[in-house]
Amino acid sequence: MDSENMGKSVQAASTGSGRLTERRYWVDVQRPQCSPQDLIEYIKTHIEEFSPSLLADFEKVKGRDNRLSQDDEFHIKILGPWNGMVRVTEVDANTFEFITLEGHPEAGRIRFSATPHPDLPDTLHFEIHSVARSRDGLVAFMYDTVGIGKKVQEQVWRTFCQRVSEHCGGEQFGDIQVRTVTEEDVPDMKESGGTQ
Repeated sequence: MDSENMGKSVQAASTGSGRLTERRYWVDVQRPQCSPQDLIEYIKTHIEEFSPSLLADFEKVKGRDNRLSQDDEFHIKILGPWNGMVRVTEVDANTFEFITLEGHPEAGRIRFSATPHPDLPDTLHFEIHSVARSRDGLVAFMYDTVGIGKKVQEQVWRTFCQRVSEHCGGEQFGDIQVRTVTEEDVPDMKESGGTQ
């Protein structure tokens, strides 16, 4: 890791600008050829395979290559002036979570999870769930008003979900789903996601 990226502080949603926004992207796969735990285990050490490299390229800059552990860090090269770093805050068999670090265009958290579908038999549910604000007023303007960052971000996570579906085998159930709500829609939204 170069000296510029060492010791970056956490950039929590409370430090950001603009409205708090919760985004969910998910895909369901019927008769998958892997378990939710096997899928997450693979993504932990091959995350770059699921992200479109032309839009968002993940580079691990702290931690071992063959595992994902708390406090590992990634540098993400994002199309346009959106590069940033994230740190792993939580890892278990079905989930892992990143928090943004100083300089990232967003301030908040993003969680990746894979679980059995609660209603459909023999169906895997994969979800990307973020709760964040823009880093500052300029990013908020470019993201919300101009819409450049928003389009790139949505395409990155749609592609990620599509590649998850393809990796799992089986049959994708319906389209990739995207849901966005803000604190204007849900006034008691928490920075960790959901409501009070």
